[in-house]
Amino acid sequence: MNVAANEKEVKIDTAYPYRTLSYFVEDPPTGNRVDRFLEAFAVVLQYTDYKSLLDSYCTTNNKCNRCAVSCPVYQVTGNPRDIPCYRTNLLLEVYKRYFSIGGWFKSRLSSGIELTEELIDEMAEVFYRCTACRKCSMECPMGVDHGLVTRLGRYILSLIGISSKALKVSVREQLEGETHNTSKVPKVALLNTLDFLSEELNDMFGVKLDFPVDKSNREYVFFCAVSDYLMEPDTLMGNAIVLYAAGDWDKWTIGTQNYDGINYGLFYSDWHLERIIQQLVQEVTRLKGRNILIGECGHASRSAHDFVPMFGGKEAYPVVSFIEYTLNCLQNGKIKLNPDIVTERVTYHDPCNMARSGWIVEQPRTILKSFVRDFVDMEPKGRANYCCGGGGGLVSIDEIHDFRMEIAGKIKAEQIAATGAEIVIAPCANCKKQLKELVEYYDLPCKVMGLHDLILTAIEIPNGKSAVERKEEAEMFAM
Repeated sequence: MNVAANEKEVKIDTAYPYRTLSYFVEDPPTGNRVDRFLEAFAVVLQYTDYKSLLDSYCTTNNKCNRCAVSCPVYQVTGNPRDIPCYRTNLLLEVYKRYFSIGGWFKSRLSSGIELTEELIDEMAEVFYRCTACRKCSMECPMGVDHGLVTRLGRYILSLIGISSKALKVSVREQLEGETHNTSKVPKVALLNTLDFLSEELNDMFGVKLDFPVDKSNREYVFFCAVSDYLMEPDTLMGNAIVLYAAGDWDKWTIGTQNYDGINYGLFYSDWHLERIIQQLVQEVTRLKGRNILIGECGHASRSAHDFVPMFGGKEAYPVVSFIEYTLNCLQNGKIKLNPDIVTERVTYHDPCNMARSGWIVEQPRTILKSFVRDFVDMEPKGRANYCCGGGGGLVSIDEIHDFRMEIAGKIKAEQIAATGAEIVIAPCANCKKQLKELVEYYDLPCKVMGLHDLILTAIEIPNGKSAVERKEEAEMFAM
């Protein structure tokens, strides 16, 4: 099914770029940006390991354009400037010209690339058209990680004051604000929300549960996307009820000095990425926890899983995805899921940050197939999945909503429509936001849920209402 035919005619923005810098720069930099860009690039090369990587990429012929066949943006626009290797080579050419001996000599003998204000504007545009899904890296015969180069380009731009306003504001609050979380949720609101959700679980399951807060010496310190506390409560309640049903209620806690697993540094600034990771680790240390338990969020999971070992120092605690935890409980008989509750057709969206590396691919499918009778996969799936269209932090930039709907997310909308699914499972806060907007934009007859939202409906717990009783109550309430 072509979603464009579903009462929506996709309008491709032929006037490149698709937005102006004022859309995403909070305080546009002034003065000589060229010198500042080169100075920032030099600092990054001096204090990180990027130089050896760029040297390696520069020795390859990375202009074959094979990556174009996998890029969801280029497949819709057909614009050569949306091909991943075009974007990568902008930065590589600057690197070769100004930071390699060969490039320095070549510039003296012939006219080569020269960094200009216009080229900086070009990089600012193309690096923020990329969803950083890294699907293109699977196609590159030379092993170039174009998504990583995109992040490096954004990092250098951020050091001279060119970065997403939405991402920058959220990171500032997380690192320097009073609440230390991206949604500015104060501690009192957190506690009130947890009290309310405890009552909801009591009404739903007939058991009394009080969320553990600031408990010391627990097995797990739990971090979810802070938005789950306000916008995705069913996901959070699903997490909680799995812990209760598994008999692990006294093994976890939520900290009140840091309760946000989001790390937008992953999208544009390694410096912020590191500081946010250290802040997360400090909370686990404060509570004398032993493991970091990450809720349903693709980039929060990847940030912790990949970078706590790198930036956590001696206190680099093990990181466990809640999906891994739930599957372990299921396979060891600690939880039971009723296969008669979910009658709708269900499909699964792979968040790029968890699936592209092959880390979280089969685990959620094993869980779903254990209690969903009509499960169908999208194609391609798993490591080869298509991005939701809001990756790389783009979902947070409301000013580019049309770009996310009509270009970056179009192929994903077509994938969903082709499955005929009534429920789309997406275990990621950012993916759920993007997919819900896609479903509404293209009038697709389905709803988007988290994995543990669905588990919440089917789980059986000791000494509480059964899944059948809860379903009957929900149906009566809906009448």
